[in-house]
Amino acid sequence: MTPALIWLIAGIALMVAEVVSGDLVLLMLGAGALFGAGSAALTGNAFIDVAVFGVASVGLLVLARPALKRRFLSGPGVKTNTEALVGAEAIVLSTVDIQGGQVKLAGDVWSARSFAGGQVIQPGTMVTVVEISGATAVVSAEP
Repeated sequence: MTPALIWLIAGIALMVAEVVSGDLVLLMLGAGALFGAGSAALTGNAFIDVAVFGVASVGLLVLARPALKRRFLSGPGVKTNTEALVGAEAIVLSTVDIQGGQVKLAGDVWSARSFAGGQVIQPGTMVTVVEISGATAVVSAEP
């Protein structure tokens, strides 16, 4: 077996093992092993291959891993589902009061009710979604 193939197999094995650990260390070492495989294919010198593996692995562990962990642990910054609709603007289609009504929100017709108890909002008025309660948008007229 050629040294490049051994480095390649080691790199792939480390990356597969990363699935179990989930800490990004084995992924960085696997990428370092792939760099070692490239070095072995180009140079054929075992000392250079090990040096390339070491430098690449340490570099990835010190530089790339912290940034990736921060990105993954911070969670997505994108709101989805009904959470994305809170704060959105809608237009009243039928009179909205505390009992109900309809608004056009994000291209769809939604059941709606007013946020304030005595507020009656006429058709054509722009409103802001305060919350989503089940399948009903709770809205407030814009000032």
